[in-house]
Amino acid sequence: MKVVFFGFLFFWAMSGFSQVTTIIRNPEIQEMTAQVSSDSLAYYLEGLVAYGTRHSLSEETENRGIEAARKYVLAKFKSFESQSRGRLSSSIDYFPVYTDGKRVNREVKMGNVMATLKGSNPNDDRVFVVSGHIDSRVSDIMNQESDAPGANDDGSGVVALIEMVRIMSARSFPATIVFVAVSGEEQGLIGASHLAKKAKEEHWNLVAMINNDMIGNSQSSGTGIRDNLKLRVFSEGVPLYETEDMAAFRQRTNAENDSKSRQLARYIKEVAERYVAHLEIKLIYRNDRFLRGGDHTPFSREGFTAVRLCEMNENYTQQHQDLRVADGIAYGDKVEHIDFEYLRKNTAANLAVLANLAGAPSVPQNVGIRISELTNSTQLVWEEPKNGQVAGYYVLLRETSSSMWEKKFFIKEKSIDLLYSKDNYFFAVQAVGENGQESLAVFPKPVRD
Repeated sequence: MKVVFFGFLFFWAMSGFSQVTTIIRNPEIQEMTAQVSSDSLAYYLEGLVAYGTRHSLSEETENRGIEAARKYVLAKFKSFESQSRGRLSSSIDYFPVYTDGKRVNREVKMGNVMATLKGSNPNDDRVFVVSGHIDSRVSDIMNQESDAPGANDDGSGVVALIEMVRIMSARSFPATIVFVAVSGEEQGLIGASHLAKKAKEEHWNLVAMINNDMIGNSQSSGTGIRDNLKLRVFSEGVPLYETEDMAAFRQRTNAENDSKSRQLARYIKEVAERYVAHLEIKLIYRNDRFLRGGDHTPFSREGFTAVRLCEMNENYTQQHQDLRVADGIAYGDKVEHIDFEYLRKNTAANLAVLANLAGAPSVPQNVGIRISELTNSTQLVWEEPKNGQVAGYYVLLRETSSSMWEKKFFIKEKSIDLLYSKDNYFFAVQAVGENGQESLAVFPKPVRD
């Protein structure tokens, strides 16, 4: 037996019946994901790598270097403004960077190329940020002269942004989406740090940040493995930014696997796999690769919800390498190594998640789990979201050892009493819009009323 309510993923199990998963896609989002083109991505990437090097310290010329590449991306963004009916605006946010004695040896002008798709609801101040980094490098981090194509690292993330802007700018969403090609990643996450601080200082209601860094390579180095069926999402458990109250709540409720970034990662897995065939999102439970970081990290440090998307298998012969052939191995990050079908799927995954988030209501408010008395049931209560028309709510449930939510209950009320013990399960609540799109999940706080 199966029951479907609004929700794009809902199941019900009864004794004597097999459990059936039913997936329903929003037609508009499905249409947008279908428009993602591997040919478009290849065209953008060929244009991007034509600037030779995009080293953050490269000299400014008309046809070479990072500034020329920034202007190329800006021109692509601006070419889509006319179809947006005034909602899309594009610019380069310049800022000075001074010598740090490490990876910046002189004062230099850096800039983040930004395309802002303004939300259609003037009362909805939510912002979603998606990024890739425009700069590239070779073996020597300070080598600003040699060719550094950076096709995958991170040309793949930048052209994914261009393709998303092309498709999404023709649509409207209640919330605002900012697409940004940041500079200075290889020199120490400089552009991302600048933007994260700006968002904090200007009090953006930044709900989620998704960083795309290397999403176009499907073959790992040293193993011969080729896999274009999986994409990793990295998310922090214990937040890099955590107040004493946050730590006390986490410790008291054992919520180390239920940070906002972990909720975003689960959301990405469910929504991306809903819309993109032959793609599995792998949840990686760390902020980034072992002892490494990316452009989402400065956002995490500022207290924002941020994750990294990255290909399943990295190829180190093509990453941060001088262009050369040695022992029969062609080193260097060239376009010829990109799997454009894989990049298409990963771009479509981003688009589906952003469209679903920006088109959904905001999260339910004051989600609580009642603890006034000891029972073997669980009572959850909440209030309606600040933004968006709500058709109902999903109450989510999973065993404490499970990575993903295992059951979803759709109700229209703002409370529920479940015959599942809070000793044995974790819970959360999502708001569901009239279009069926769901908000991020909110982990409940203990309440006594």
